[in-house]
Amino acid sequence: MVGEVALCSRPAYDRAVMRLQIYQIDAFTDRLFGGNPAAVVPLERWLDDATMQSIGLENNLAETAFFVPEGKGKTFRLRWFTPEVEVKLCGHATLASAYVLFNIIEPGRREVQFETLSGPLTVVAAADRLVMDFPRWTLAPLAAAPRGLADALRAVPSRVFSTGDGRDVFAVFEREADVRALAPEFGALRKLGVGVIATAPGTRSDCVVRYFAPAFGIDEDPGTGSIQCALVPYWSERLGKRTVHSLQISKRRADLYCELTDERVRIAGQAVKYLEGWIEVDAPGSSVAARQGDPDDRDPAPRRRARR
Repeated sequence: MVGEVALCSRPAYDRAVMRLQIYQIDAFTDRLFGGNPAAVVPLERWLDDATMQSIGLENNLAETAFFVPEGKGKTFRLRWFTPEVEVKLCGHATLASAYVLFNIIEPGRREVQFETLSGPLTVVAAADRLVMDFPRWTLAPLAAAPRGLADALRAVPSRVFSTGDGRDVFAVFEREADVRALAPEFGALRKLGVGVIATAPGTRSDCVVRYFAPAFGIDEDPGTGSIQCALVPYWSERLGKRTVHSLQISKRRADLYCELTDERVRIAGQAVKYLEGWIEVDAPGSSVAARQGDPDDRDPAPRRRARR
């Protein structure tokens, strides 16, 4: 059963609450406390956007994923929230959602299609890895780095590109050591309003990468699936090979095994369960939920959607 929900009353607090199952999964790793942690909350039906955003903020992880079955459970609608915004694409929380579905909700299931803001995304279990089918991103070379980028990174990349929609800067360095040594000024990076993909050739992998996204609520992401949509085409062409081992050299380390196939990118990795439990949120129609939904109490600033 997806998203088992229990309703209970808390009369002393004037609350009616829903209990929702929650899982925390370390994605793109074969060991606990590695890769990138994502929260996964399976649902039978959607919560309102404000509640999902509040759960994302409360979890304070790079992403919290929510999915709902469609078409009698053959496909699922999947959404992702950082602590600050809903995002259009997220790799590690997609991998984590598939892990929960294949190993906990429907043991033995080997394939799923998620419907998302970035179109349909398929995940297939293959041996001990989960393989995601993601879109390919285009890169546009920039004649000069965006103003303030070098100061914010405290380093000067050798080449700079922009992703197709302009939401990420793709900064290429000469050596793995250059990327490892980066110590950005996150406040300055946040003001740029874009994510920064910093990459170089790897010594024990095809490439290394770090991803800085303070503009989207995360200073440095430990393991990022979506940026492989740009990394893999770039390194595939540069190295003359279609398979790319991408090593994200965050403190937690993440290993992503990728392949370029025409206009798509396959991204494979492992995952480990860290936590399984319940959360309680106010039930629709409760007095607390009603007050939270009061337009006068809402943040007047519109929420942005980004890619992760």
